[in-house]
Amino acid sequence: MSTADGTGVATATAGSGPGTLDGPGAPDVQNMPDAQGVPDARGVPDASGTPAGGGAGSGPVPDGGPAGRAPASRAPGAVRAWLRLLGSEAGLTFRRPRNLAMLAVLGVIPVLVGVAMRLFAEPIAAEAGDGPGNGGAIFAQITGNGLFLTFAALSVLVQLMLPVAVAVVAGDAVAGEAGGGTLRYLLTAPAGRTRLLAAKYGNAVLFCLAAVSVIALSALVTGLALFPAGPITLLSGTTIPFAEGLLRIGLVVLYVTAGMAALAAVALALSTLTEVAIGAIAATVVTVVVVQVLGVIPQLAWLQPYLLTQWWNGFDGVLRDPVAVAEMGQGLLVFAAYTAVFGSIAWARFTGKDITA
Repeated sequence: MSTADGTGVATATAGSGPGTLDGPGAPDVQNMPDAQGVPDARGVPDASGTPAGGGAGSGPVPDGGPAGRAPASRAPGAVRAWLRLLGSEAGLTFRRPRNLAMLAVLGVIPVLVGVAMRLFAEPIAAEAGDGPGNGGAIFAQITGNGLFLTFAALSVLVQLMLPVAVAVVAGDAVAGEAGGGTLRYLLTAPAGRTRLLAAKYGNAVLFCLAAVSVIALSALVTGLALFPAGPITLLSGTTIPFAEGLLRIGLVVLYVTAGMAALAAVALALSTLTEVAIGAIAATVVTVVVVQVLGVIPQLAWLQPYLLTQWWNGFDGVLRDPVAVAEMGQGLLVFAAYTAVFGSIAWARFTGKDITA
C-alpha cells in the first residue's frame, strides 16, 4: 500500500504486493522529483552544470584547465578572423578597375612633372624658386638632385588628387555596400558590426599607404632617371648622404599616409550617414576644398591650426637639419584627433543603424 506525505511524495508502507512501490523494480524514492518537479540535489547537476553532491569530477577546475585557457584561445582566433576579413576587403579594393585606374593616374603624374622639369628646367626652376612657401624651394632643387622630385610630387598631389582617391575608396566603404544591397548579407556573418567597420577602415588605410607609395616610387625612379643623384642639400643648407635621403623619403611616406588615414576616417563617417556612395564621396571632396579655402583666409588664422589640410604639407620638416620633430608631431596629433573623433562617429552610427539594404 502507498501513501503520500504532505509534500506529495509517494512513500511505501511495510506491506508489499500489487500497487505497492516495494520490490526489485521499484524506483529509488530518494531520487524522485518532489511536488515541484525538482530532482533531489544529490548527484544531480546544478544550474552551472557541476554536480552538487561532489564525487568524481567535482570540485573547482584548476587554473591551468580548459576554462582558464578559453579567453586566451579566443583572442588569437578573433584576430585571425579579422585579418581574413581585412584581406577579403583589400582583395576586392585592389581588384576593382576604378581603384587601379586611380593608382595608375597617381603614378603617371610624377613622371609628367619630371619630364616637364627636364625639358623646361631653367624657366620652371626660376619660377618655382620665386614662389611662396617651401613648395617652390623644393621644385627649385629638383634639377640638382632627383630625390627632390619625390617631395615635390607629394607636395602637389596631397592637395587634391590624393584626397580624391582616398575619398572614393573610403566614401564607398559602407554607402556602396548599402546601395548595392550587400551590406545586410555581410552583417549575417558572425564578424559583428564593430569588426566589420574596423576592417573597412583598415582597408582604407591600406589603400592610403599604397597610393602614397605609388607616388613616391614613381617620383623616385623618374627623378633618378632624369636628374643627378647624390648627397642631398636640405632646405636648411645642410648636406646629408644619399642613403639618409632615402630614409627621410620613407618618413615622408608614413607622415602623408597618416594624414590621408585621418581623411579616410572623415569619409567613412560620412559613408555611414547615407546609402548613396557618390554622396559620401562628393561630401568628402567638398569638405576638403572648403577647409583649404578657410586655411588661406588671414582673418581665420586662429582656426587654421585645427584644420586637417593645414598639416598635410608638414612633411617638409624632414628637409631640415635637425628634423622639425615638434612641427611634424603636432601634425600627427591633429591627424590622430580627427581619426578618433570621426572614427567614433562612424562607429556610433554604424552600430546603431537599422540596416535595410
